[in-house]
Parts: sequence; structure tokens; C-alpha cells
Amino acid sequence: MAELCRLLLVDDNPKYIKDVLPYYGYEVICATNGIEALEILNKDKLIDIVLLDVMMPKMNGWDTLKEIRKNPQTKNLPVIMVTAVNEDQKMISGLKIGADDYIVKPFVLPNLLARIEAVLRRSKRGSGTIEQNNVTINKNNQFNSLTRREKDVLLLVTQGENNKSIADKLVLSEVTVKSHLSSIFKKLNVTNRTQLVLLAMHVNLLEENK
Repeated sequence: MAELCRLLLVDDNPKYIKDVLPYYGYEVICATNGIEALEILNKDKLIDIVLLDVMMPKMNGWDTLKEIRKNPQTKNLPVIMVTAVNEDQKMISGLKIGADDYIVKPFVLPNLLARIEAVLRRSKRGSGTIEQNNVTINKNNQFNSLTRREKDVLLLVTQGENNKSIADKLVLSEVTVKSHLSSIFKKLNVTNRTQLVLLAMHVNLLEENK
């Protein structure tokens, strides 16, 4: 990275990440639970991004994220959740609370670095009103390319429904649901459900369909 980035790592077992990230241009500040993390964020106003583990003692990642988003000083701070739970509904619930992205354990280092850099790029772009408006227009155009049925499937995905549930609610076969999802992924240029929900959030699809 071009400049030193200050990353708050919130994890009760941070050693591997703490030791390796400085080699890639990150200054790492550590907290072992959510309470410690909130104390650091109250004192340190120069944190660029938070890497937040879900399962921790004293205060878990979900509750910590809620507190981060409640605080006017940290409500826009980029947060990536780190979890061993690869469940769509829980991930989507976390995205609604305010997570910017997820990475599921075990992960490989290049994947983690790519996620961090992507979230930082998105947060910096968000400070430019004209560019952000253009991005939103492009994303809206992509959503408009979906068929009516694909939009129905997408809406249920954003609500955390799995393929079987979507098939039952739309009176389709699971094979057909998978086919629609494949088409949605291709049209919106995403590779998984979490990316799809993040994109839907970007154009306020979740807010419009609460």
C-alpha cells in the first residue's frame, strides 16, 4: 500500500495476523475483546479499518459492531467481520447491522489482504459525491438488467433465505433457483451471496424492502 494504514485487530487470538500484516504496510493495534476495542476507538481517532472477530469473550463481534455503528465518531469506520460461521443468514444479518465485508476462517493471507484493500478503496470512494453518484447509477443499471423473476430471487437472498426456501416461496425447483442465481451473479459481476448482498446494500435495495 502507498501509505501506512492503521488497522484495529479485534481478536482473542491475534498472533498470526498481528505478526504478518506489518510486512504489508499496516500498523496493527490489537484488542482481545469488544470492550477493549471500543475503548481504543474512543481514544484513537486515526484508525482506518477494523478487523473484527465474531467469537470473543466479554463482548462478541456482533455487539461490538452495533456499538461502533451507534457512535457518531465511528459509524462510518470500515469493518470487516472474521468468522468461522459460513451461514448466509448470519452474514446478511451482520451486513444489515453495518459490516462492510466478511472473511470466513480458515482463510489464506492473499484473500484477507485483498478484502482489506477493497473495503478501504470503497470507503475512500464514498467520500467523493460525484464519483459515488456515478457508481450508484451504474449499479442501478445493472439491477435493471435483471428479469422480474431474478429480482424476486435476489430479494429473498437479501432476506437470508436459502435455495430451498426460495424455491418453496416462489414455487420453483432448486435447480431453477440455482440457474437464476448463476444468471444474477453473471449480470452483477459477483461470485457469491455475500458480495451480492453488499451490492444490493450499495443501491439501498435492503432499505427499500425492509
